Amino acid sequence: MHHPPLPLTRDLVLIGGGHTHALLLRKWGMNPLPGARVTAINPGPTAPYSGMLPGFVAGHYDRWELDIDLVKLARFAGARVILGSVEGIDKDGRQVHVCGRPPVAFDVASVNVGITSDMPALPGFSEHAVPAKPLGPFAARWADYLNRTGPASVAVIGGGVAGAELVMAMAYALRKKNRAAQLTLIDNAEALTATKPKSAATIRKAMSDLGIEVIEQATISHITANHVVLQDGRQIAADFVTGAAGAKPYGWIANTGLELKDGFIRVDAHLQSSDPAIFAAGDCAHLSENPRPKAGVYAVREAPVLFDNLRVALGAGTLRRYEPQKDYLKLISLGGKSALAERLGTSFSGPLMWKWKNHIDQSFMNKFRDLPQMKAPALPRHHAAGMKEALGEKPMCGGCGAKVGRGALQTVLSELPAPTRSDVTPLPGDDAALLNIGNARQVMTSDHLRGFIHDPVLMTRIAAVHALGDIWAMGAHPQAATATVILPRMSPALQRRTMAEIMSTANEVIRQAGAEIVGGHSSMGDEMTIGFTLTGLCETDPITLSGAQPGDALILTKPLGSGVVMAGEMAGVAEGKWVASALKQMVCPQGAASELLVGANAMTDVTGFGLAGHLLGMSEASGCGASLNLGAVPVMAGALELSAKGVRSTLFEDNRAIAPELPTGGKADLLYDPQTAGGLLAAVPADQANAVCEALRKAGYSAVIIGQMTDAPGLSLQS
Repeated sequence: MHHPPLPLTRDLVLIGGGHTHALLLRKWGMNPLPGARVTAINPGPTAPYSGMLPGFVAGHYDRWELDIDLVKLARFAGARVILGSVEGIDKDGRQVHVCGRPPVAFDVASVNVGITSDMPALPGFSEHAVPAKPLGPFAARWADYLNRTGPASVAVIGGGVAGAELVMAMAYALRKKNRAAQLTLIDNAEALTATKPKSAATIRKAMSDLGIEVIEQATISHITANHVVLQDGRQIAADFVTGAAGAKPYGWIANTGLELKDGFIRVDAHLQSSDPAIFAAGDCAHLSENPRPKAGVYAVREAPVLFDNLRVALGAGTLRRYEPQKDYLKLISLGGKSALAERLGTSFSGPLMWKWKNHIDQSFMNKFRDLPQMKAPALPRHHAAGMKEALGEKPMCGGCGAKVGRGALQTVLSELPAPTRSDVTPLPGDDAALLNIGNARQVMTSDHLRGFIHDPVLMTRIAAVHALGDIWAMGAHPQAATATVILPRMSPALQRRTMAEIMSTANEVIRQAGAEIVGGHSSMGDEMTIGFTLTGLCETDPITLSGAQPGDALILTKPLGSGVVMAGEMAGVAEGKWVASALKQMVCPQGAASELLVGANAMTDVTGFGLAGHLLGMSEASGCGASLNLGAVPVMAGALELSAKGVRSTLFEDNRAIAPELPTGGKADLLYDPQTAGGLLAAVPADQANAVCEALRKAGYSAVIIGQMTDAPGLSLQS
């Protein structure tokens, strides 16, 4: 008997992509709790591993080696990932507020956001210096500074272990570049008090050997473009200033109504805050029963306890206590490939300790680089013929990659009887109809997408922009919309939450396009599907596929590659930053582009049949051919890399068969990649094309002239 998927009944929201949550997501992917819907919220697609920061600064690691890819990790865990900044938690309303989107509801939440720096409070710091966290901006500024020529002057504020590791790494990197450098570590008290005297002496000697001056018991007055000025009047030369001191909690935590200690969330031995539905771990939490210093080792050790206790809060198991160890192994980088190890008052230093530290760090990161491959369930032993072929080699793509091939739909539509109403004119290649109502000309179209990401808000944005594409491609102004929503099986509470997210987002996108949502229909199914039926008004005749003239320039308003990037995301091989960049392109509306392309002779939106398929449709309808300049065709970040690895959207082979005369391999393969919410493709008179392209770029579109229409039928590539 076929069992439908189990319904979703509880929302678990993970705020922040810190080390505890990263390990928890990995564990969840291997042992999910049926019925729980997991959401991870983080400002960007990656979370840096701070343990390797000094190694990166010294030049021992590449920048990418420090990143935990949260998009890949969320896909592995079956979680939705929301890339955005949390602005607060409403603990009574059970909602998390995220910048620029509807609130995210939760039944159970966990906070693992780390800490921020209060360095920018120093006069002149925000103008002339860069905090060591967040890592992204710091890494970019440091790489730029390191690659300059001439003498260097660097100051690091904060004489704890983090500051000492940072200044030694910088000294080592500058020495390798053979740059004369003056480096200073500044602290307002005594440096290195968290380590034992023997270890502190070893670190001080390492700093001295690297030519670093340590200034202690010194208060900073202000920072200028090339100096740190102390309150006693001393001026320390520094044209690169950073800070690794003053750990402070994020400001929004103060307004949660949770019990805090110095701004950090107080948690008990179960990692539960004063509100039993909200947990916290890592540096943002204060362990009230066993206070411990802020150190990554505790965040890592908390992960298995948090994993079990969140499941208990969601309805399964019994609570476990977290017992932090009294002391832990401190491994401190000494600039070069040498490190100091300290535990229980004993310390050792040298290259062997660096090898040990590197082994521990790489082992931690490999947990996220090499996620276990979870096997698909085997086919039943007895099944009807054709099952293997129908299933295909890989899971079906969502979005436009899940579309029925062009041939199947066109064949069936062409067999339908011709319309008998005089006021309805089908526009077959445009997936639309022209309705004549009195003197008004109205176009009507319908589109839907099968969910390919777990976030209903982002999915709705993409589906709305995608459906509006048909209206914009005809040069029409969107007028009215109805929504069709299929939700996966879920409890009534989760249905209400999800529908609220979907409809408030749909209303926002459709209204921004100048139209109104007037109703819709919802039902339950095996998976999420979101669609829209739309009408639009034309001031003049609609722009169709059939008006292109030989010699017209072809303009494309968005890069290609969404099909291959999202197929790569589903397979767990696309980098998170590629996915984030592709999603940003997909949610970009084309209304302003449509208005600037009002003089086009023919226009279409590039969607499921790929650029080659849609261009061929335009060529055939217009009775001419087209020549493409493959080099000029813009592509999304990561699309070429994934395509070269053989990643393909489900619809690729069907699309390839539409234009067999074109070559395959390399960039050409992206011509057959199905696009979701793709760009507009317009045939514009050649004498207007450059001006139109310039206007589109000014309006924020990555518009490019990619070829022209020709006399000879068919498609060709310019050599």
